[in-house]
Formats: sequence, structure tokens, C-alpha cells
Amino acid sequence: MPRGRSLVTAVPYGWLLLFFLVPFLFVLQISFSEVEIASPPYRALVSEVEGVLNIALNIGNYSYIFGDPLYFEAYLSSLKMAGVTTIICLLAGYPIAYTIARAPEAKRNTLLMLVMLPFWTSFLVRVYAWMGILDNEGLLNKALLALGMIDEPLQLMHTQLSVQIVMVYAYLPFMILPLFSNLVKLDERLLEAAADLGCRPWKTFLTVTLPLSKNGVIAGAMLVFIPAVGEFVIPELVGTPESLMIGKVLWMEFFDNNNWPMAASVTIVMLALLILPIIYLHKREEKALARAAQR
Repeated sequence: MPRGRSLVTAVPYGWLLLFFLVPFLFVLQISFSEVEIASPPYRALVSEVEGVLNIALNIGNYSYIFGDPLYFEAYLSSLKMAGVTTIICLLAGYPIAYTIARAPEAKRNTLLMLVMLPFWTSFLVRVYAWMGILDNEGLLNKALLALGMIDEPLQLMHTQLSVQIVMVYAYLPFMILPLFSNLVKLDERLLEAAADLGCRPWKTFLTVTLPLSKNGVIAGAMLVFIPAVGEFVIPELVGTPESLMIGKVLWMEFFDNNNWPMAASVTIVMLALLILPIIYLHKREEKALARAAQR
């Protein structure tokens, strides 16, 4: 491989090494340590006593996580909330991405700018704006009362519904953009050929458009699902005090209980729950590409 190309490929590997692998190993070693009143608040894995080097790996944190139903409920609630958010974003984002991809080229940049427009403001400002919309005295309740559709304000804030609405709003662009970049490359001659052969539009979508946009669907689903699992700000601001998500558990362990080893163990388990399906999908995709290459 030419030296210049090696240097270019070394940049992303260096980035992953510095900002993923090193922090991951740091968190991993904390997860096997024991909490103690010190700064930092955990015991070192390696210690020297009278010239003897001791390595102590504490697996009690992992045993506690798998034995306490609180953590299981938190993981399950987070995966469920992230899964529902991903499905709603896909159902809402696919038509938007398809519309933008099929729009005249001169209008696409404007439509994409409208998708990106919310990112021009702070994430917290956008969440607080939704609090103003969903509050009992908010814009939505006032509009419904003015239209005579309700007799008294609805309880929208601090519910699971409010968390779901704001999460879909926050992550929808992450679904639209990869779908658009995939759909815009779709060869329109395939759609024209299907129409010429008498294929109905919905069948063309199911047999041509949707299979060819599979990579965009997978990329969008991953971009939405992975950060949604660890979401903390939205459930904390618009959810109920009882709503338990793994991001909130992490916050409690780190900052309320000052138990860094337990928080690190929760993080490692969450990472494993996310990475293992990704590895499976990647392997499956590689096998599919290999089979396609052999045909």
C-alpha cells in the first residue's frame, strides 16, 4: 500500500484508538475495581504489598447488576423506548427522505436545510421549547381548548408520551439524512422499468425501492437507536420521576452515589448490549455481499 494511503487510513484508526479504545479500557478497568472513600473513589486493580504485586479483579458489580431487577428494568425500559423511537422515526422519516430525494435538484438543498434547521439552536433550548408546548398551560392545550376539542387541559407533560414525542423530534433528522443519501442514488430507470412492466407503485416500492434502501434504513436505525438507549436529558426534563432509563441510573451511580465502579459496570453492560447486535448485523451483511459477489 502506498505510504500516503497508509497515512490517510491511519487517521481514523488513530481517532478510534484515542477516543474509543483508550476511554473504553479505562472504564473497563474501573468496572473491576472496588469503591472506596478516596479521590478517585475506587481502588486500583494493581497494588504492591511488601514487594509482591497483587492484581484484584472485583466481579461483584456485574453479579449485582444481573441479580438486581432494578437494572434489568432500566435496561429493558431504555431498549423499549429506543426501539419505539427508532420505529416511529423510520415511519416518519422514510416518506420525508423519499420526498426530498425525488424533489427537483434545485429544491433539495432548501428542503435539507429545513431538516437541519433545528440544529442551529441549542439542544436544551429545543427541549425547553417542547416543555412550553406540552405544559398544561402550553400552546397545545390552549389550541385544543380554543378549538373546543377538550374541556380541560390534558396532562401531557411528565408522561411517557411526552418523552416519546420529544425523543422522536430530537432524533428524526438522524434517520432522514442517511435515508436521503441512499435514496438519492436510486437509479430511476429501475422504477421506470417496473412501471413499464405493469408493476403497481406499492409493489414497486416493496420489491425495488425498499430493498435497495436497506443500507440507509440500517444506518438511520443505528444512528437513532444507539444514542436513544443512553438518553438522559429528555427523560429527566419531560419524563416522570418514576421513568427509569439507563442514562438516569448512570447519573445516579456516578454523581449521587459516587460509585464509579458500579457506574462503569453499567456502562460496559450497556455497551455490550449495543455492540453485539451491531457485530451480528455486520457479519450478516458481509456474508450477503460475499454471496452476491459469487453469483
